[in-house]
Amino acid sequence: MPAALSLPRSGTFIGRVWRPGIGPAVVTVRDGALYDITCREVPTVTDLLESDDPAERVHGLDGEPLGSLDEIAASSRDHDRDTARLHLLAPCDLQVIKACGVTFARSMIERVIEEKAAGNPSLAAKVRDRVTAIIGDSLRDLKAGSPAAVAVKAALVEEGIWSQYLEVGIGPDAEVFTKAPVLSSVGWGASVGLHPISKWNNPEPEIVLAVDSQGRVKGATLGNDVNLRDVEGRSALLLGKAKDNNASSALGPFIRLFDATYGIDDIRTADLDLAIRGTDGFAMSGKSTMREISRDPLDLVAQTIGRHHQYPDGLMLFMGTLFAPVEDRDMPGEGFTHKIDDVVTISNPDLGTLTNTVTLSTTSPEWTFGLSAFMRNLAVRGLL
Repeated sequence: MPAALSLPRSGTFIGRVWRPGIGPAVVTVRDGALYDITCREVPTVTDLLESDDPAERVHGLDGEPLGSLDEIAASSRDHDRDTARLHLLAPCDLQVIKACGVTFARSMIERVIEEKAAGNPSLAAKVRDRVTAIIGDSLRDLKAGSPAAVAVKAALVEEGIWSQYLEVGIGPDAEVFTKAPVLSSVGWGASVGLHPISKWNNPEPEIVLAVDSQGRVKGATLGNDVNLRDVEGRSALLLGKAKDNNASSALGPFIRLFDATYGIDDIRTADLDLAIRGTDGFAMSGKSTMREISRDPLDLVAQTIGRHHQYPDGLMLFMGTLFAPVEDRDMPGEGFTHKIDDVVTISNPDLGTLTNTVTLSTTSPEWTFGLSAFMRNLAVRGLL
């Protein structure tokens, strides 16, 4: 785990920390230090994001200095929900954690392979050769739901290779699911959990939008949508088991608020880097770019929140990834899968770095601080 936490020099950043003896606090970054800006007007990140201009509101709050970013990052390393230590939390609180899948053509092909291989990594290479021979890269520039996409769908049906993943990848409706319960996500420095039944899994580096109750995007952060390829590959009906486990959602390090220096167009052109380092000496690097997404970020937001579904406390929206590792780690033809204690770092020049260590969901500390505990904590502190 790195000794320091990387952030760009400009921008308005907000997040959350755990303060021993106090509880969760809303913080902002100023000149390399963290300030607690929690108050009756801003008891939660949700309340802050509901304002018309959260960045302006943050700049109008004094705040209590908590220490340098380096000091708090050092305290946050491998904290695993240790309430006796000051540490970073996921930067959201009352927002529902939603996610979009199969939003990139190349990763969409990998989902088809998972399905056709029935979650068996040893069959993946053979299926990949057959699928790419038919599909190739022809889907990369397709706009989901367009007439051209309809024509490709018809051709694939005729070839007998149609899949439910291709349906949501190039059809009119996006795949949107609930990734994790409110308050269950972990932040920078924590462990991320793999369900012990999984033998084929990977990180998913993504940009995550911070959306208010009116569907307005107020900022963005980085996310690791931990994925169990074998579980989902056996059946799409196992999506919940594949995606939602203890510590399987990581967000952070902070939410960068939209202001004069950062906005939705920056997200549309954003590039993400991924680094995986194992204790066995294994190292892998990967990339994902929002330039190749098949659905516009605002379209994904509109398909998630609207008259059809409301989120009174807002939501965090994972937007999918281009990254789908095929490099063999152990056995030839079996591709990549995690090992315990892998260190995963996701980075973007505008959002900083998100670093977590891989463990099992059954050995990661239990999630115990839920909504009732949060409400009682705020009430005791006189913030409600």
